[in-house]
Amino acid sequence: MTSAALDHDAWIRTFDAGPKSGPMVDGFRLVCFPHAGGSASFYFPYSKLLRPEIEVLAVQYPGRQDRRGEPCLDEIGALADRAAEVLRGHRPNERLAFFGHSMGAAVAFETARRLEEGPGPRVLHLFASARRAPSAFRPEFVHRKDDDGLVAELQALSGTDPVLLADPEVRALLLPTIRSDYRAIESYRCEQDASVACPVTVLIGDADPRVSVTDARLWEGHTSRGFEVRVLPGGHFYLEEQRDVVVAGIRAALHEHL
Repeated sequence: MTSAALDHDAWIRTFDAGPKSGPMVDGFRLVCFPHAGGSASFYFPYSKLLRPEIEVLAVQYPGRQDRRGEPCLDEIGALADRAAEVLRGHRPNERLAFFGHSMGAAVAFETARRLEEGPGPRVLHLFASARRAPSAFRPEFVHRKDDDGLVAELQALSGTDPVLLADPEVRALLLPTIRSDYRAIESYRCEQDASVACPVTVLIGDADPRVSVTDARLWEGHTSRGFEVRVLPGGHFYLEEQRDVVVAGIRAALHEHL
């Protein structure tokens, strides 16, 4: 196996969710970008629900799970550069949709921008979940807090099992990667007029303590195509409780591109 193939396998994961009983939606593949501290496996349930019509490709950032021995990338631009390079090199003629949750929404947006700059796969739709618009900057410094402060942030968002956070050995394993990801998203800056040439659907939870409807609507300034905001019941990780609703929305949106 070539080094290029190994690089692709490191960055892009697919899940064996059972036999395909029908064709994908005109060849669509949904590339999913995890949240801060998250990993590709977060999207395994979505892979099961979306197949056979849509295949999920989940991005695995360095510094977690089987890539734990690699240094983290603590800049959104660096993560987007590598993701775009891998997708351009191995899926040059495919029609892709992107889904990014929280920090992953920013990585997905920047990856889509890079793919529009040259030859490669076409991104036909961007789903931005639980993240304010790229230009809606506000100073945050969670990555500078001590471990207890970082854990308190994770508890406020309800995205990490409290049992894991209570285990000192697990905390020591998880927190450096989470801190690096927070450094990446909290240092991210975006031009006010930066945009993508594909429709953008923004999804947020109605009880999300970090993203308001106003924050979400500002995404409209970052696309030259269609735009929609969907507010679903739940907090920052609403998508764990609302999987069926999210999946139905993804299918409906992608069918519009047929």
